[in-house]
Amino acid sequence: MKYNDQSIVGQIVANDYRAASVFKNSGIDFCCQGNRTLEDACTKAGMNSSELLESLEQINIPVKSNEANYDSWPLDLLADYVEKKHHRYVNQKSVEIKPFLDKICLVHGKAHPELIEIKKEFEESVGELAMHMKKEELILFPIIRKLVAAENEGGKMPQAAFGSVGNPIAKMQEEHEQEGERFRRISTLSNSYTPPEDACATYKVTFAMLQEFEEDLHLHIHIENNILFPKAIGLEKRFV
Repeated sequence: MKYNDQSIVGQIVANDYRAASVFKNSGIDFCCQGNRTLEDACTKAGMNSSELLESLEQINIPVKSNEANYDSWPLDLLADYVEKKHHRYVNQKSVEIKPFLDKICLVHGKAHPELIEIKKEFEESVGELAMHMKKEELILFPIIRKLVAAENEGGKMPQAAFGSVGNPIAKMQEEHEQEGERFRRISTLSNSYTPPEDACATYKVTFAMLQEFEEDLHLHIHIENNILFPKAIGLEKRFV
């Protein structure tokens, strides 16, 4: 697929998730801020868009059949996948990472005070994410599933107390941006998850776990912001 300066960052990644690595290497947020044009994103990153377009062209080869093409999935399947894959990941890894952070803060916190701030940011994030995911599971995802069922069965548009599906989606996107910003701070504090020379094995493992957590969160938010949410809004409009 050919891209240009006006191509939308999030849609590029929705078309081919391999583009995520190109944006990541260029310091461009494709999930929380994926609704920008390539030109706007490059301007903010202080880089030439032609260089980025060239990098995107280099991955412009057919996607392997075993690679997930989330853009082609039904919306109810996408909602199920996010809940069972990414929500479970956040819940499980939050519990795993916290003791590691506690330990390295205790042992290395005096020499590396940034660890205390990283721990604070991470704990605040997982607390906010827990509430955020419950709102999706109990409020947003059920109405998306009802919209899909109504369309498949030729029924009427389901009604919700919050009105349009766009209302909870706007709130979820706002919260995504907050957590994206929080992990940008964690990345900065950790020098892009690079352990210092005096880091012990636990220190290194903790940074690796935090980096994996952020990467999973990026994919999680990308699927919602750039695929699930816009298509849910589009589906609702088809009933009007």
